[in-house]
Amino acid sequence: MSAGIDKIAFFTSPYFIDMTDLANARGEDPNKYLIGIGQQKQAVIPPTQDVVTLAANAASSILTPADKASIDMVILGTESGIDNSKAAAIYVQSLLGISKRARSFEVKQACYGGTAGIQMGMDHLRSHPTSKVLVIASDIARYGLNTPGEVTQGGGAVAMLLTADPRILVIEDKTAFHSDNIMDFWRPLYRREALVDGHYSNNVYVDFFNQTWRDYQNHYQLAIDDFNALIFHLPYPKMGLKALRSVVHESHHPTKLMAAFDAAKTYNSQVGNLYTGSLYLSLLSLLANDTMLKPHDRIGLFSYGSGAQGEFYSARIGDGVKSDDLRQHLNSQLNNRQQLTIAEYEALYRTSLPLDGGDRTFDTRTDHSPYILKGRIDNRRQYEYQNGETG
Repeated sequence: MSAGIDKIAFFTSPYFIDMTDLANARGEDPNKYLIGIGQQKQAVIPPTQDVVTLAANAASSILTPADKASIDMVILGTESGIDNSKAAAIYVQSLLGISKRARSFEVKQACYGGTAGIQMGMDHLRSHPTSKVLVIASDIARYGLNTPGEVTQGGGAVAMLLTADPRILVIEDKTAFHSDNIMDFWRPLYRREALVDGHYSNNVYVDFFNQTWRDYQNHYQLAIDDFNALIFHLPYPKMGLKALRSVVHESHHPTKLMAAFDAAKTYNSQVGNLYTGSLYLSLLSLLANDTMLKPHDRIGLFSYGSGAQGEFYSARIGDGVKSDDLRQHLNSQLNNRQQLTIAEYEALYRTSLPLDGGDRTFDTRTDHSPYILKGRIDNRRQYEYQNGETG
């Protein structure tokens, strides 16, 4: 039985900043961001959006009433959770009207949570081939204003419906993973922004890629030329490039792999860091922009979550990929965003629900997304679907 991603969609904030503007405001050479990091634009998440609304907005664009009735598992991977007990997936399930007979839970392991959700969903499908599993990777990357990590902020969600006989991506039962207890990135409960040892994390990322890549090769007897593309978790585009460069010399067709990487980083460079969703935005970017891929071509996917967990797995392109439709949809969403000044971005960044509680109501008039966060009353977040229904 084949199984994998049958439908996939992306959603991000309606606002962004230009990296040249940010560099100028911080007294940096713009090329440090544009070339050194590989980032051109960065999504700015307003207080009216959180991981629940981002996830609901992404998933609502692909789910039919029949899908909602037949989904029996909802998994939300995030490291930007809104509650230390109640899963954000429960809110998403309710907002979207997904069957209450579904299992619904949240997965956390830094940026690896989305991949963990996919692998759990795949195990479920192999035992229950008539099931449908909704996996959503939803996150908001925050490092603070005027910090070294500010250039690698961003946010958004990628929603994926897993089924048997999928149209988008057939996920192979071939995987290698590696974990170790290290302190390259973490976020204590008392902090909204992450703590990170940037250079160390970059080195660990490449090390984990090479470890899982070698383990995968040794176990399955596949070489780099058995792949038509390698894609990566991209907190920023240059990070994945470093990993690819460490192995591309093994290929007889390195220019093909480099061209595929260029196609796969297109949208990440326009959005920024999605944490759990970064690998899967790169997948969308590859499917939409690579003109050489064909159905049944094999691709390799490297997922990394600080702290740390790495996994390399493989998949084949499905028969139902419509690159033109994907490209048109994503380009339309990204091109219709509103550019903010740095002062406007900083004001939005400072506006959020206080960590110490208290009621708060946001001005939602400028956020026309289908699902929004109105605020908090009596320690309960207030969500709204823009036709007036609340949840």
